[in-house]
Amino acid sequence: MKTGRYNVGVGLLVMAGFMFYGFVLVYLRDFSPGKDAWAASYAVGKHFEARLAHVHGALFSVLNLALGFVLARLAQASATARTWAGSLGLAGLLMPVGILGEVYLGTSPVFVLLGAAAMTAAVVLSGVLSLRHWAADVAP
Repeated sequence: MKTGRYNVGVGLLVMAGFMFYGFVLVYLRDFSPGKDAWAASYAVGKHFEARLAHVHGALFSVLNLALGFVLARLAQASATARTWAGSLGLAGLLMPVGILGEVYLGTSPVFVLLGAAAMTAAVVLSGVLSLRHWAADVAP
């Protein structure tokens, strides 16, 4: 069964990437030549945005892991609906990547909004599929 496989695999790889990014943030805070200026901007500017990307990257990775395992268990649900839910979960990773793009490349925040909407839709769709799946199991 392929459904959910990409969500689990990509979720783990993106999690590893954002874990590495956490080490970059520790370097910037404690060891870089401009560490005092970086620490002084704790709640504003690029420092705050970088922390947002780190946190949302980890969260959305875990959400993809959960989506992958849930979708793999919903074998009786429509393959099209499961594919949409899985694809939307993967598209949700645009949010943390979009935040990094804003911080380091000056890109538009449209990717952040698209990623947030996609992940929300993936979770809603997976929730509906799950409720339908377990309601079908309970029905006589």
